[in-house]
Amino acid sequence: MPIRQPVVVVLGHVDAGKTSLLDKIRGTAVQAREAGGITQHIGASFFPLDTIKEICGPLFARFGANVKVPGLLVIDTPGHEAFVNLRVRGGSAADIAIVVVDINRGFEAQTYESIEILRSRRVPFLIALNKLDTLPGWRSSNDSLLDSLKKQDKTVIDELDNRVYSLLGSLSRLGFRGEVFYRVKDFTKEIAIIPVSAKTGEGIPELLAVLIGLVQQYMLKRLEVSDQGRGIVLEVKEEPGLGFTANLILLDGSIKEGDDIMLVKRNGIVVTKVKALLLPKPLDEMRDPRDKFIRVREVHAAAGVKVASHSQDLEGVLAGSQFYVINNGSSNIEQLKNQLQSEVSSLVISTDKIGVVLKCDTLGSLEAIIDMLRRADIPIRLADIGNVTKRDVIEASTVKEKDKYLGVVLAFNTKVLQDANEEAEARGVKIFHDKVIYSLVESYKQWVSYEKEREESSIFASLIRPCKFVILKGFVFRKSNPAIFGVEVLEGILRQKSPVINTEGMDVGSIHQIQDKGKSIDEARKGMQVAVSMNEPTVGRQIKEGDVLYTLPPVQHYKMLTERFKHRLSQEELTLLNEIAKMRRKVDPLYGYL
Repeated sequence: MPIRQPVVVVLGHVDAGKTSLLDKIRGTAVQAREAGGITQHIGASFFPLDTIKEICGPLFARFGANVKVPGLLVIDTPGHEAFVNLRVRGGSAADIAIVVVDINRGFEAQTYESIEILRSRRVPFLIALNKLDTLPGWRSSNDSLLDSLKKQDKTVIDELDNRVYSLLGSLSRLGFRGEVFYRVKDFTKEIAIIPVSAKTGEGIPELLAVLIGLVQQYMLKRLEVSDQGRGIVLEVKEEPGLGFTANLILLDGSIKEGDDIMLVKRNGIVVTKVKALLLPKPLDEMRDPRDKFIRVREVHAAAGVKVASHSQDLEGVLAGSQFYVINNGSSNIEQLKNQLQSEVSSLVISTDKIGVVLKCDTLGSLEAIIDMLRRADIPIRLADIGNVTKRDVIEASTVKEKDKYLGVVLAFNTKVLQDANEEAEARGVKIFHDKVIYSLVESYKQWVSYEKEREESSIFASLIRPCKFVILKGFVFRKSNPAIFGVEVLEGILRQKSPVINTEGMDVGSIHQIQDKGKSIDEARKGMQVAVSMNEPTVGRQIKEGDVLYTLPPVQHYKMLTERFKHRLSQEELTLLNEIAKMRRKVDPLYGYL
């Protein structure tokens, strides 16, 4: 069967140089001597194999002379927004990815997000370690990267190795093995790292050579083309003079003017006729005005193309959904329709379970975030496409009554309607809103962590802590009603309202007030000498100067301290707690066991 070019996506953190790298690759392709070195599609650039050979030069020979891959289709709207929409059920429409990392900053928030989504959709990737030219002491040249490395000072090579090894550590923590490409022994087990410069072009031949080599070696079966035209909807928008148009990535078969295409909306399936197929002129950006588009009769996979239809049928078509070309006499129309419908129903969640409410802009982002939430063991009550509505907030409020940490709304790249905001304010429902998937999920997780820690700290602060203290001789200021005397804290923490026992485990009373240098304080720590007041005992009868006394945490407090908050206590406090329990059991054998 014929082989199509692989779909290559470029991902990475903001300012890592994704767009600059793509621009440099495009420019390099134009400079190559082969005619027609680049063809611009909607949201993608096609680099023919002859052009890649010209750019790579002698490097290309390393991967053999019988390369069957016709070239590369590089998605040139870099970022997770484009990538999450390049989805097929259970995986990705992208065949391979380039993750761009700033050599000076290493892995950043969106780097982690990119790799997490690549992992979840089982997309192989390599790393372009960008901004090589900013490495201290680096001398740029027109040689290949491998030749250029031989001319660098040892200190420069050592620094490059340090940056690479830092990346290897980041990859390892994510469960991946990696290595700089010229040291890779097995490309199926190690992530290749290619140092590049989007500014000088260094490393670009190596990047393309490794990319083609990996595809040729491991992906040919995946790239076989059938007769059934199908692909992914990247974006739907309304344009002057054209109405609603759809930017598509054709992954299989072909599409031509007059064909019927089947697409999916939130409320059902639509079939519409292709009025026009439009491509930008070579090197024009995909978002240029429509008068710069070229009308074509037919497009073959893999390609990006803008489709205009005869009606407003494209309004409401879901970005990130699949489409099918309906051929004359097709017998599998119902089957295709069922596949599209099940694709949406498999992602949309609506239950009565205790979980978060999730609203997203596209099927792609919905799928990506659902996957991230599930891997983080965060339950979902409702997940759907569209704006955040009053109903969503009410759903979250219902959950909040049972679990305040799950009674929230997560909104990705979508609007929060005014009545939803008002309802959220009235019900105290928190709405997390972000345009970066990783940031959205992390913000929520950090909020939960902070709130739980705050709640834990508040509860812990309210507990009676174990304390051992001695009544100081010569510092009895009042014998009774209340007794006021000086003490020294020997171990633990002495707090107001703490019940007090003696060495026989008998009740003495409770600490009413603590004063230090005439000022009332809530607690006294080891080594402090303070004045305390107690209403119950009389000095000279129940207690005497020189007596050692202990605070007695109530049974419920004791259980919480030894179970829930054991990690917050020092070893000294744990030992003291056991000592207090043994004393108390002299008069109450069940203390601590109830």
